[in-house]
Amino acid sequence: MPNQAQALVLLSGGQDSTTCLALALEEFPNGVHALAFDYGQRHRIELEQAQKIANIAGVPLQILDTRWLAGLSTNALTDPTLPITHLDGKLPSTFVDGRNLFFLSLAAVIAKQKNIHTLYTGVCETDFSGYPDCRADFIQSLNQTLNLGLAYTLKIATPLMWLTKGETVLLMQKLGHLDWYAHTHTCYEGIRPGCRQCPACLLRLKGFEDAQLKDPLEYRAVTP
Repeated sequence: MPNQAQALVLLSGGQDSTTCLALALEEFPNGVHALAFDYGQRHRIELEQAQKIANIAGVPLQILDTRWLAGLSTNALTDPTLPITHLDGKLPSTFVDGRNLFFLSLAAVIAKQKNIHTLYTGVCETDFSGYPDCRADFIQSLNQTLNLGLAYTLKIATPLMWLTKGETVLLMQKLGHLDWYAHTHTCYEGIRPGCRQCPACLLRLKGFEDAQLKDPLEYRAVTP
């Protein structure tokens, strides 16, 4: 009989969620299940990368169809015709209203059905790109709400909450899985190699610069 999963990792295929997968496997070596979401994102390639990473890690991946989310709000991640911007005093155009609220709620229901009590998510308040649903207060509040609403004890683990991108890179190096980052997807433009110019690429590159390590991911040359 296969080992029962003990942790559910929200695996987007990005750098932070992949780090969370590595951490979850440290704590639960034989009991990790991964979950990804198809929400109509312009960078859908991240789902392919999530599957590759799950295969490398030897964990099952479930991809949940949540494309209805794209119809609830207007944003640059689900509408490729909109520009990717982050103006002072405003939310980034890539902010998807309710994304983490819905994703964690759906993950909690799946976790309960699988008798899993620990959810891992890569949200971070230190380098959170201006997303309000990546803050510790939100996670703590939602955690309590889910436990009450499901009559079930869950822990939303956010091991990267207070780490910079550079510290996350060094953590992955310590875990011995820095090579996994070559298969992750960060670029909001949904292209590989990455564009090197969108906010997500720039934040990732700064993290590697701060860590004084080379990013194993390939990027396109910047056009003068």
